[in-house]
Amino acid sequence: MTVNGRSHIRLARPSRDLAAAERFWVRGLGLTVVWRSADSAEPGGHELLMVGWPDAEWHLELVREPARPVEPRPTEEDLLVIYVDGPVPDDLVSRLEEHGGRRVPSPNPYWNRWGVTIEDPDGYRLVLCERGWSNA
Repeated sequence: MTVNGRSHIRLARPSRDLAAAERFWVRGLGLTVVWRSADSAEPGGHELLMVGWPDAEWHLELVREPARPVEPRPTEEDLLVIYVDGPVPDDLVSRLEEHGGRRVPSPNPYWNRWGVTIEDPDGYRLVLCERGWSNA
């Protein structure tokens, strides 16, 4: 097997509240639920929510272990950047805010100039960048 640009990527993060995270990522951003597990009843079990776009080469895994909760510890530089390649739609930003997101300024002036930064319910930051990847 070769590891290359077509290799699938999973970004895994702890979550305080998977229902709140799902509202933000699915109803807010428009991702779909790729997989859901609720095995927290088993010893060492955990709840798992994977979201993404069916045609994407990546997905986001959100995990919660009720018996051993891990508190999310994002910094202001923990970013998931999506290159929109055009103006960031105001209705998308509003929908993200309506579903638990909070618009925040970035400490990096680049993201303030070229995008919109929104914190998810766990404090991780999503940047919607108006640039295309080829000219970022």
